[in-house]
Amino acid sequence: MNIHTYEKFWLAASMLLIVGFILTITYGSVGLGIAMIDDSSPTVDPDNLGEHPGFSDPGVERVGENEYEVHVIAVQFAYFPGEIEVPANSTVTFRLTSEDVIHSFSVVGTNANTMIIPGEVASLTVETEEPGEYGIICSEYCGAGHHDMEGKLVVVPQEEFQLEGDQ
Repeated sequence: MNIHTYEKFWLAASMLLIVGFILTITYGSVGLGIAMIDDSSPTVDPDNLGEHPGFSDPGVERVGENEYEVHVIAVQFAYFPGEIEVPANSTVTFRLTSEDVIHSFSVVGTNANTMIIPGEVASLTVETEEPGEYGIICSEYCGAGHHDMEGKLVVVPQEEFQLEGDQ
């Protein structure tokens, strides 16, 4: 059987495209470290969040040298706390849950984005670099007031940052 030169070229080009697409999809789903929420994540009772140590008083907590943990509760149609202040050049881990329906937590201008499911605790780690203000929005339709659900992440210079109780 004789295969024409042009047919060989197009067969080779097609195979390269298929392999390229497979590599691109693999890199996009595995190589970037993107992970879905699974059944191994911690759970909370959405009706009794006040009994959970982190969510009884949501806000910023220092957990190490330049490491902070922020507990956030999403409800229709707000985040608690609504404004979050963290220092620049630090690692911030958000622990998020919802009391009522599915929400999301998206920091505008970054790739920080996660779903918030009632009873589940979603974790999201962000490296803060430059001081600035970033909007926080819900990109999951959560009801009639969804368009009003917003918050603010304020990254301040380290020398200006002070937690309550710090001296």
